[in-house]
Amino acid sequence: MHSLAHRAGPAYLFITLFLTLLLSLPACSSANEDSPVDSTSDPLAALTAMESPDTVDNPAPGAEPFPALVAKQIQQAWAARPADYVPRTRHLDADGQPLYTNRLFLDASPYLRQHAHNPVDWHPWGDEAFEIAASLGRPVFLSVGYSTCHWCHVMEEESFEDPEIARYINEHFVAIKVDREERPDVDAVYMAAVQALTGSGGWPMTVFLTPDRVPFYGGTYFPPRDGGRGRGPGLLGLLKVMSQAYLTQPEKVADAAKKLADHLKIALAPDMGGDLPGAATLDRTAAHLAQRYDAVEGGLQGAPKFPSSLPIRFLLRQYLRTGDSEPLEMATHTLRQMAAGGIHDQLGGGFHRYSTDQYWLVPHFEKMLYDNALLSLAYTEAWQVTDQSEFADVTRDILDYVAREMSAPEGGFYSATDADSLVPGTGKREEGWFFTWTPDEVRAVLDAPHARAVIAWYGITDSGNFEGRNVLHTTDSVAKVAASLGIKQGRLKTLITQSRPALLKARALRPPPLRDDKILAGWNGLMISAFARAAIALDEPAYARRAEAAASYVLGPMRTKGRLHRAAMDGKVQHDAMIEDYAFMVAGLIDLFEATGDRRWLTQAIALDGVVQAHYEDPVNGGWYRTPDDGPPLLAREKVTHDGAQPAGSSVHALNLFRLAELTTRDEYRVRAERALKASAQAIEQGAMTEALLAVDWHLDKPKEIVLVTPQDRSQAAPLLGVVRRSGLRNRVLVVASEGELASLAQTVPLVEGKTAISGQATAYVCEQGVCQRPTTDLAVFKKLLDER
Repeated sequence: MHSLAHRAGPAYLFITLFLTLLLSLPACSSANEDSPVDSTSDPLAALTAMESPDTVDNPAPGAEPFPALVAKQIQQAWAARPADYVPRTRHLDADGQPLYTNRLFLDASPYLRQHAHNPVDWHPWGDEAFEIAASLGRPVFLSVGYSTCHWCHVMEEESFEDPEIARYINEHFVAIKVDREERPDVDAVYMAAVQALTGSGGWPMTVFLTPDRVPFYGGTYFPPRDGGRGRGPGLLGLLKVMSQAYLTQPEKVADAAKKLADHLKIALAPDMGGDLPGAATLDRTAAHLAQRYDAVEGGLQGAPKFPSSLPIRFLLRQYLRTGDSEPLEMATHTLRQMAAGGIHDQLGGGFHRYSTDQYWLVPHFEKMLYDNALLSLAYTEAWQVTDQSEFADVTRDILDYVAREMSAPEGGFYSATDADSLVPGTGKREEGWFFTWTPDEVRAVLDAPHARAVIAWYGITDSGNFEGRNVLHTTDSVAKVAASLGIKQGRLKTLITQSRPALLKARALRPPPLRDDKILAGWNGLMISAFARAAIALDEPAYARRAEAAASYVLGPMRTKGRLHRAAMDGKVQHDAMIEDYAFMVAGLIDLFEATGDRRWLTQAIALDGVVQAHYEDPVNGGWYRTPDDGPPLLAREKVTHDGAQPAGSSVHALNLFRLAELTTRDEYRVRAERALKASAQAIEQGAMTEALLAVDWHLDKPKEIVLVTPQDRSQAAPLLGVVRRSGLRNRVLVVASEGELASLAQTVPLVEGKTAISGQATAYVCEQGVCQRPTTDLAVFKKLLDER
């Protein structure tokens, strides 16, 4: 369970006290809770037995009948299932077919479909479920999680696969499942409620709602019964208490729910306005991070360690702005420690979600697309600042992994892979088994010299470092390991390089972790940025082509009438995009424009910002709401005022607007960006929005406006781009165009108007605030112009 520490406000402690009193009530009993579990030899036969012209029997224990239309849709979906479909449930008949199938089988979300064959009669989030709850006079049991969440799987297996618990839920509640990655807006509302009630939060999240969607109690993981796993109340007992409270004390429940709803409306859109943050804010944030920095292991002190907890990209800019080497050391040491640790998949590339310890050694083994995108950006920028190839190597390692294992054939990027995988011969899933090794497993794949080198280099021991197995990591230097083996350093490097393909091939024969194949617009935007920026920094045109494929997919099938959808899966798109989807995509498209010179990416970025301004922007106070003004109603319309594992959309979009202002010379972009920073000033000052500090740094700088004009095509700018590449990380915009493209491009980027390729040579123009230095074709002069601050 991932915990999100957050202290409840004192004004709402009485709500917790009230509900604690409710938990002391004697549990009510169900007349049917000891009845045998319904079963049938035909998994969907019950759906064909009409109880009335409008309903069909539902085989789930204690469940309400299906509407006939829903039953028909489930039957059709079952008939159309893939030939290799394997139901995720232990409730199977003699032929291996599921005894239960609920509405989640009709949903595209991989997480929801994982619960499609639970005996719980799950509903997806939507009006239908709440209308049923109102008509039955029942509360709603809301469960929120995501497909790669380990403790979500635990709670499913312990509770939602338990027939007794399922029957009680089905008879007394309307059960709703939400994929937090597809509906972060829903997740945010009820997570705020759980945090206000309990002082903390995490996933799986468990919330009890009234039929009008107002929460009255909640928590995170609950064991199936009281005392399970050494914890307090179990889910079954809690269900009974909540049902009894709802039925017997409706006034108290309604009063508590109303007060909590009033609190949420304030908590989710707080007034965080203030003066425009400046250099002092950057300096104070850097000093605060230095106090919390782990000088030995990198990152912040303590455990668990999340890659996002230390804002690497801000620290690199702080070094460039001030010349203080401490932020640079913090950033680069952390990046080296992460790359050497078990959080980094040493064989397959990419990074796991977080480290459970302070050493970056034993990870939580899920891999998230957004983590790898953000880390790729950090390693790319570290390479730009330091010119040390080790950072560029990690960037390539991440992007090659994503291109190989997380790429959809239609162009987008998949979301995640699970922490758990099947252990051969056991039928059980265990966290990390796929990624870990024993010495004997290595020796079974490699000859003696290669096995010895691998075992020494990756710290593999007989006792292991994770449940008797080994998470691969590298703690000693090449020189030390080579000396311990009595071989030369070059020989050690060769042996390790030669061994990786064989080990990867052997690992690929293991049952892999499940992959979440949904495509999320915002996460794709982050990865588009990662590939596009690496294409420029590392001179890898293939990376730009991969980014273009993803951008084409998101802007094509995932967009309707100019508006983005949040998610796509199996050809089905759903849900309104959030502000972070637009912000991350706009950033990715600007990066892609700079990497390719293709004007369409910039015009699409401008178009998406037009949607943001029309439907997400707060015209009174500045900044942006998470959801559109014409989206499905929630209890509160959130303004995100903190960065998490992903940056807030507001943090990223402020910088987008500053970049668009430089490219288009339209000052209204700058005005909107400044208003956004002022709207979040208190959160930025408190260190809650460190990604927004990149926008503050830009605003304090005089960004370079670099225009490279070629006689015919982009390839002629290669020497000049090499200078840009070697000039390090700078606040700048980059435009590369041929003379023949300038007239049309000038309609969007007035900065290029009147510029030419001097004497038929690729020519560089370096400008600040629209004022340009003398154009040059000389590489040394160009470098000098870029280095001036």
